Amino acid sequence: MKPKSILILSGGLDSTVSSHLAARETTPVLALTFDYGQRAARREIETARKTAARLKVAHRVIELPWLKELTATGLVNTSTRLPKPREADLDDPVKGRKTAEAVWVPNRNGLFLNIAAAFAEAMKAQVLVTGFNAEEGMTFPDNSAAFVRSADEFFWFSTLKKIRVESYTLSMNKTDIARRAKDFCVSFKDVWFCYEGGTEPCRSCESCLRAFRAFREAGWGDAA
Repeated sequence: MKPKSILILSGGLDSTVSSHLAARETTPVLALTFDYGQRAARREIETARKTAARLKVAHRVIELPWLKELTATGLVNTSTRLPKPREADLDDPVKGRKTAEAVWVPNRNGLFLNIAAAFAEAMKAQVLVTGFNAEEGMTFPDNSAAFVRSADEFFWFSTLKKIRVESYTLSMNKTDIARRAKDFCVSFKDVWFCYEGGTEPCRSCESCLRAFRAFREAGWGDAA
């Protein structure tokens, strides 16, 4: 029997592909999307809702308005300029850490996992599914394999059901994930990866640069 899972679904490329992979290995019982006042909240919720519907999983939006108050990061504060790196700098660890700090939200992924774990225990689910990746794990510590291992150890003590974290994209880079997206017929319009929340991706924020590089390398001609 497949274990039950809770999907942490942002609507981005990574969490969308990880959720599709999770549907093969687990039985998703709920998809959670978090609204913490981020610029792209509306677009993220729209795409996450579509993915949940496609996977036939109940979808719930968790609002965390107070999280926005804790930081002046450009990810949530429109008066703070978002960093605009060059594509050539994406793999530079020093420059990458600087841009990561500019969009860091205090303990965001840790908070998301803890909330999802509460739902998991209540719904008798054993697995939390996230969309971490090896590429961003180099500069975002809460996207790394070490973070997942630490979360598993924490939940061993904080949950009676010994909830574990699974990210089916954890060892992949963005290009790998874009290639896997094709297996599920996930198109450019099925995901929202931009830090901005406009009608079209800005194509200049770090998240856009990584996504469009991946689309190009994976042969997504309509998105490149």
